[in-house]
Amino acid sequence: MTTQSTLTEAKLPKDFHRLWAAFTVSQLGSSLSTGALPLIAIIVLGASDLRVSLLAALSAVVSAAIALPLGPFVEFRRKRPVMIGTDLLSFATLATVPAAMAFGVLSYGQLCVVATAQVLGTMVFSAASGAHLKALVPGSMLTTANSRFETTAWTVAGLGAPIGGVLIGVFGAGATVLIDAVSFLLSALGIRLLERPEPPPPVAQDERHWMADIRAGWAYIFRDRTLHALFWNAMVFGGAIRLTGPLLAILMLRDLHLAPWQYGVALGIPCFGGIIGSLLTSRLVTRLGERTVLLGFGVLRTCWMGFLVLAGPGVLGLVVIVAAETALLFCAGVFNPVFTTFRMRATDDEYMSRVGIAWSISSRSCQPAFIALGGVLATVTSVRFAIGCAAVALLSSSLLLPWRTWPTRS
Repeated sequence: MTTQSTLTEAKLPKDFHRLWAAFTVSQLGSSLSTGALPLIAIIVLGASDLRVSLLAALSAVVSAAIALPLGPFVEFRRKRPVMIGTDLLSFATLATVPAAMAFGVLSYGQLCVVATAQVLGTMVFSAASGAHLKALVPGSMLTTANSRFETTAWTVAGLGAPIGGVLIGVFGAGATVLIDAVSFLLSALGIRLLERPEPPPPVAQDERHWMADIRAGWAYIFRDRTLHALFWNAMVFGGAIRLTGPLLAILMLRDLHLAPWQYGVALGIPCFGGIIGSLLTSRLVTRLGERTVLLGFGVLRTCWMGFLVLAGPGVLGLVVIVAAETALLFCAGVFNPVFTTFRMRATDDEYMSRVGIAWSISSRSCQPAFIALGGVLATVTSVRFAIGCAAVALLSSSLLLPWRTWPTRS
């Protein structure tokens, strides 16, 4: 007997698989070069710790500021040219890094521009591709489609960084950045191969005000009670997760005296929890329903971080960390495709890109604040206390799920 997931997969349009392949290539390239720009800043330019930290912080803040007026720009244009354009921008800017290294003219300012262009390109591409995917895939198959993207993201996260580390060690950071650049070029070519004509974009109103256009994404989120609840849930959850990232490295490497390879294991293995969760999403939604999965796994993903505080030295501590992180990512792997699908269905077509840009800007602005707060807490108290605060914040985020508000529309 053919399973539900197999039936759904068989009905996904060919152009979805082309789009999925383009996404996979660019994600793999980016994952392979993870850490390459900071490494170049340290080794090639001799940048200080502050400058290396600012490289990530400035790129997030500047790209968010640049992206503010781009929501309406993306909304009222065909999405494929926008996606191709952002891929070509990423290719062109990344390719300047190995070229400048070859001629000995690389500068810290150039790295900042490149990092900003990458973050900006990701934000704009995501907003355009989300709107395009909704038009490309029938509504009944959106959860399956989003779970395929989620599976790819977790697979690449689990395998890409270790392989990228080997490539950086063998061929150098410059060559690895070039591989990443080429991956964006291949992604653009893949999107160019989509055959089905793209539907026309929403038509802009004759009378528009630029400030109203900029605010439109947030205004739409905040007037929809369910989206409003999920928005704040996402900000708190994402911020708490990002807060824990650097603190977990300190806990494992300094406080627990674990080896660097053990830290790598703790980063890599849990990604397979995300893979398994995303593969089970469609079956769980079919069996339990969208609301039950969204709320149930929205709560379950918040229950595991507290175990990090209990981790002790040695192999047992490593096992506790890996188990907790794997359980968290498994639940997130189930939750994320359902959440993405729900947000697509809850957003009118003429607001898809503006809502996507608003969501991305908010996340990238909120998360650095959480990271800074975590650093202050760890300095004033301890790393374990700061992680414990993040665990409490995660648990509290489940209160922000839409328990009482649920739309009747599909």
